[in-house]
Amino acid sequence: MLYTPIKFRNVELKNRWVMSPMCMYSCENGMANDFHFVHYGSRSQGGTGLIMVEATGVEPQGRITNHCMGIWNDQQAEELKKIVDFVHARSESKIGIQLAHAGRKGSTWNNIQIPVEEGWETVAPSGIPYHPSERIPHVLTVDEIREQVQNFKDAARRAVKAGFDIVEIHGAHGYLIHQFLSPLSNIRTDEYGGSFENRSRFLVEIVDAVNEVLNENTALFVRISGTEYAENGWNIDDSAELAKVLKEHSVDLVDVSSGGNIHGAKIPVFDGYQVPFSSQVRKEAGVRTGAVGLITKVEQAEEILEKEDADLIFIAREILRNPYIAVQGSFEMKADCFFPHQYTRAKISS
Repeated sequence: MLYTPIKFRNVELKNRWVMSPMCMYSCENGMANDFHFVHYGSRSQGGTGLIMVEATGVEPQGRITNHCMGIWNDQQAEELKKIVDFVHARSESKIGIQLAHAGRKGSTWNNIQIPVEEGWETVAPSGIPYHPSERIPHVLTVDEIREQVQNFKDAARRAVKAGFDIVEIHGAHGYLIHQFLSPLSNIRTDEYGGSFENRSRFLVEIVDAVNEVLNENTALFVRISGTEYAENGWNIDDSAELAKVLKEHSVDLVDVSSGGNIHGAKIPVFDGYQVPFSSQVRKEAGVRTGAVGLITKVEQAEEILEKEDADLIFIAREILRNPYIAVQGSFEMKADCFFPHQYTRAKISS
């Protein structure tokens, strides 16, 4: 199944391997550069079905660090288009971009919040810092929330113009959207806080706004944290309910990760430790899902698909170590996979 095509809207992936979005902390003023061209281009040469560009800020204050990617202006989108064009012209991979806002977890370096004069004032649904030692974030007003929805929509419009095949909204890992979802970081009493529906409102409004600028040639994914590993916090049952809502709002796939919103949360880590979250969301919501988290072997990935625990396999650290895992896996499974004609002398045919 790893090498069976799958279609989202009019976007067909040649296989089920996905390069998971991973921050590279290598931009100046949010601009992609030669490093990113080589980084993403090389993975497309390895036969990966979908390349996901790292968390990309929808505004300057939406970044995690000063060196994170941005798409809040047209010049940034033009630099990203060079990468998109290469991937499309020189491989069979599709390419997506993850749109993000860090919220209270922004203005950091090496996981330490930097002074506001060196960074920026962070924002959040409520005045609760991620770590008690950090400054209290600015509480977004309703008008400011609507401005953030517009920021995501504008970023999506630039992504479409740049030629991206997939737009993913980052609603996981304790960043702004996740902060709204969780009752532990969102204690608002207005229409964006309190009930499950209210806490989900920000994400749903972003999804609807982004869908207004997409068409059948650009699919929409949403990444969520299946659980935040905290008592009375966001949990897998919440995620399954959210996925039902997202499906109703034309989200094509839910990319299921976990954690990130509660400092010091105890996370049990083992091979494929997040796959059960993907499986539950898929089965209960009837939506396509992506599995991620310590998936490192071809047979492990194939088993996840065969058991119908996920529809796509997102790999992170393993594809940093081995950009050619997709094509090498195809040798192992005797399946067809893109391999650059320049490298055919290295292709294993038996």
